[in-house]
Amino acid sequence: MSELALLAEGRMELLGMIRGSSNSALLVEVCHEDRSVWAVYKPREGERPLIDFAPGLHRREHAAYLLSEALGWGLVPPTVVREDGPFGVGSLQLFVQHDPLAHYFTLYDEVPESHDALRRIALFDVVANNADRKGGHVLHGVDGKVWGIDHGLCFAAGYKLRTVVWDFGGDPVPEDLLDAVAPLADAVPEQLAGLLTSPELLALQQRVRRLLERPVLPVDATGRRVPWPLL
Repeated sequence: MSELALLAEGRMELLGMIRGSSNSALLVEVCHEDRSVWAVYKPREGERPLIDFAPGLHRREHAAYLLSEALGWGLVPPTVVREDGPFGVGSLQLFVQHDPLAHYFTLYDEVPESHDALRRIALFDVVANNADRKGGHVLHGVDGKVWGIDHGLCFAAGYKLRTVVWDFGGDPVPEDLLDAVAPLADAVPEQLAGLLTSPELLALQQRVRRLLERPVLPVDATGRRVPWPLL
C-alpha cells in the first residue's frame, strides 16, 4: 500500500497537538494492517475564521499537493482529504521526519546545494499564490530532501503573495521549471481544478501566462510582502 493510500484509508489515532499553528494541527498515527505512519491532521472545525479566505482551508492543502504532483516536483508531502477524521472533515498530510532546527533561512545560508529546491519553492508559491510562506514552512528532511508545508492560504483569486523566499527575486526562471508550469496555462488537471472556484482557476492560469510572457521570479519592491512571524 502506498503512503497516499494509507493516508486515505488507514485508521487514525490521535497522538497530540502541534503547537505554534494558528489553526488546529494534530499529530496522528495512521494504521492499516501492519503499516503505520505519522501524519498531520487539520480539521475544518479547528480553522480560525478569516476575512479573505472562506472556510475549508483543508481543500487548499490538498490542492497544493496536487499542484506539486502535476508539476512533477514532489515538494509537498502526500496529502489527502478525510471526511471521517476524529473532529470531522480535514486534510491529512504525511509527517516528514526532519531537522527541527533547519528552516528556509538556515538552508539558504548554510546549504548551497539546497538552492535549486528553494528556487522551485519560490516558483511554486508564485503559481499557487501562497499568502503565508514562513521560513518554518520549509523543512529539511532527514533524507536531505527539501519540503514545503502549510498551504492553507493558497490559490486566492486576488494577488496575495507573501513569502520569506525573496532571495531569488529578479532571477530568470530556469527553462526546465518553466516547461513544467507551461501546460497549466492551457489546462489544469481535473482533480486540482475541482478544488478551486472559477475565479481562482482563471487567476492560476493567468499567473502562469504572465510567467511565460516574462519568465522572471518576482521582486518585492515594497519590502512588505512577508508573513509574520517570519518563522
